[in-house]
Amino acid sequence: MTPDRAAPTVPPPEPSGLASVLERNIRALEDRRRREEQQAGRDEKLAAAITRFTGSMAFVWLHLALVALWVAVNVGVVPGLPRFDPTFVILATVASVEAIFLSTFVLISQNRQAAIAERRAELDLQISLLAEHEITRTLSLVSAMAQKLGVEEGADPELHELKQNVAPEAVLDELEAEDKPSDRKRGRS
Repeated sequence: MTPDRAAPTVPPPEPSGLASVLERNIRALEDRRRREEQQAGRDEKLAAAITRFTGSMAFVWLHLALVALWVAVNVGVVPGLPRFDPTFVILATVASVEAIFLSTFVLISQNRQAAIAERRAELDLQISLLAEHEITRTLSLVSAMAQKLGVEEGADPELHELKQNVAPEAVLDELEAEDKPSDRKRGRS
């Protein structure tokens, strides 16, 4: 580098490498998640704990060991223990009842997660609509400034369209209208 050229000054990075507003947002979302977990009812917490355990490898190994022992005892491989289910009907019944309860616990957990996801999607939508409104207003302001200063790009006809506020209900109506012909093709009405 030559002495007459100074190196560009770069501000020192934040200590964590993240902008403070991003850190605040992360903390706020973590706090929200913790509050949602604390507000869950006893039944929801139980269902979540059961679902967590049944979705683990420990559960798989435990079942593998129990079924192997059950089969070994009932085919007579384990001496000293009487056969109690030689036709494995009890094993099949226990497995069926267990499957019913486990699927119910999974559905309870999924319903709770779906409700949380729906609230987050609503938040995303509201933030996106707010950002779109802010961008539209900023574009209008910048366009007016460009016209006042005589900047040619400020007269771009596309800017007029971009400065229009988007009506989310109109977008949804258009999306639904586009979906209907494809639904009819598949035999839906």
